[in-house]
Amino acid sequence: MSEDEKFVAILRQSADVDTDVVDAIERLIREATDHDLNHINVLAFAARNKLDEERVIGAFLHAARLGLFEMSWNVLCPGCGGVLESGMSLKSINQSEYSCALCAAGYEPTLDEMVEVTFTVSPRVRKIAAHDPDTLPMHEYMRQIFWSSGIDLPDDFERLLEEIVLDAVELPPGERAILSLQLPAEFVIVIEPVTHAAQFIDVKGEPTRERQSVSLVLNESHPQNDTLVMQPGPLRISLENRTNRRVLPSVWVAGNELHDMLKRRRLFLTAKRLLTNQTFRDLYRTDTLDIDQRLKITSLTFLFTDLKGSTELYERVGDLVAYDLVREHFRVLHEIVAAETGAVVKTIGDAVMATFPTPDHAISAALRMRDAMHSLNEQRGQEDLLLKIGIHEGPCLAVTLNDRQDYFGQTVNIASRVQGLAVSRSIFATDNVVENPEVSHVIARQGLQPTLQKTSLRGINDEFLVYEIP
Repeated sequence: MSEDEKFVAILRQSADVDTDVVDAIERLIREATDHDLNHINVLAFAARNKLDEERVIGAFLHAARLGLFEMSWNVLCPGCGGVLESGMSLKSINQSEYSCALCAAGYEPTLDEMVEVTFTVSPRVRKIAAHDPDTLPMHEYMRQIFWSSGIDLPDDFERLLEEIVLDAVELPPGERAILSLQLPAEFVIVIEPVTHAAQFIDVKGEPTRERQSVSLVLNESHPQNDTLVMQPGPLRISLENRTNRRVLPSVWVAGNELHDMLKRRRLFLTAKRLLTNQTFRDLYRTDTLDIDQRLKITSLTFLFTDLKGSTELYERVGDLVAYDLVREHFRVLHEIVAAETGAVVKTIGDAVMATFPTPDHAISAALRMRDAMHSLNEQRGQEDLLLKIGIHEGPCLAVTLNDRQDYFGQTVNIASRVQGLAVSRSIFATDNVVENPEVSHVIARQGLQPTLQKTSLRGINDEFLVYEIP
């Protein structure tokens, strides 16, 4: 039995991995082209195979844990979609700012849309060209390494590059080269994708027959160069590679073809979404962030629950029965959170803290939780499980606390305080949540009428607008 057959057989035995997803992964490993097995966009894979996204994400996480795939965390430029840095874990994202020479801009990393997670087939399973990226030709290096999986490159990408690129050279370590070309009356960029260097040339004015020249030294620091102004006509570019890797400098026309190509975007698996995935939290519980890392998330939705009168419950039905009831309540809540693309961050006594990528999933989960507790109570013939729920959405920090990935910030504090306002059956949510258009649709489908009230929250100075969802 080959390595891939062994891994796939083990993957099939995972209780929470669908057979049809495993079948699609097996076909991918055996039949896909090399570039389709590098930096796999799992959301695009799910769409192409008409599979549920959450089940596909879960299957790839299990497969990566087994060794079928290697997981990459890639810092992206929000402008051009280029990969500014790539690492094997979230711990590799340790800079306060990342610069993109191609866009001439710097960005503070956030986990919402600036960090993607992709999967590459393990060399133990199938050897592909991207396992040795310095052997890739320029067009494949751009496709597979330089740009993220969120850029939807056309099938005729190589032909398109031939129209955009004026000249290119492959330059080994320590070598020099000269490019001679005719500058058109357009904006031109000298791009080097390995070092992420870029030199802008604004070509304008009267054409000239005199040879113009520019010298570029390529090194690991890839400093941002000032834009050069030149005339249409002959240009001589002197290049020197001072790195210990092969580099791929090329001269691009930054016209409509390039801009149209970079506008072709598709959804990708963000770090934020993965951190709110229950399978990821279960499999990678202690291997996410370093203790000193503080990574920003622009928007995350927090849901807190607590059982009302749990102390009285233990006194009324006894420790053993109450313990079984509380365990069943936790099991149901975990299932609902996972089904709504969320994750349970932690339990505190009888309380649950969960996160969701968007507020509509949190509201849907809250409504399902309430119905589930009602069903459990009906089965027992008494109102033993009375759930209080509070929801808030906003920015936060992803951190490590008590040896596990957690969240910190005022948004978390507010969500917890909002839960404290709730009474049994009612769900309390801030205006950030309820006034979200998708949330409004969810509530309207249930025929519910939220009631707005102004309130103060313990330990928080500002007055808050909070809705009670009966």
